Amino acid sequence: MKLAVLASLLSTALAFAPAKQASSNPALKAFEGELGAQEPLGFYDPLGLVADGNEAKFNRLRYVELKHGRISMLAFLGQIVTRAGIHLPGSIDFEGHSFSEYPDGLAAISGPDAIPQAGLGQIILFIGLLELFVMKDVTGTGEFPGDFRNGFIDFGWDDFGPKTKLRKRAIELNNGRAAMMGILGLMMHEQIDGNPVIGVFLEYN
Repeated sequence: MKLAVLASLLSTALAFAPAKQASSNPALKAFEGELGAQEPLGFYDPLGLVADGNEAKFNRLRYVELKHGRISMLAFLGQIVTRAGIHLPGSIDFEGHSFSEYPDGLAAISGPDAIPQAGLGQIILFIGLLELFVMKDVTGTGEFPGDFRNGFIDFGWDDFGPKTKLRKRAIELNNGRAAMMGILGLMMHEQIDGNPVIGVFLEYN
């Protein structure tokens, strides 16, 4: 476990390492001005996933990054809300067990005190239905990868100017990146004896 923590810390440190000089590869230059290519790293592709300049591949990876960021933001928010003692009202099953009777975090779905497997199956099924039928560009009118408004949800987006739209997209992208690191850190701390950091916050008064 200690090696896993050390590896995670090392990878986090490398993520903030100084950026290399701009590549002379003409294919990569096509992405250097894309959303998310910002200081201090600029366009950062250490594994060379889009070294061939394939725009379709880049858009697919950007879509996946956005999706994972959105899931991580919800997961991180769920962690801090439930650990603050806020749970859904009512019962989680027909036997009358309340949501607050089950542990928070990863222990809620894995471990001796986890929710019943049938409940976990329902969660997975619900997520699968969202993935297949809802969280996608159904109408084909999305402005960018990850635009799932489908002519229904707007919240004033069409009234924003190009600069405001770009800024808000950058905010979402960066918050998603931070949330991916945040939820990974919380999940790792759950597996360490004594629950450091999480336990400290719970006992602080």
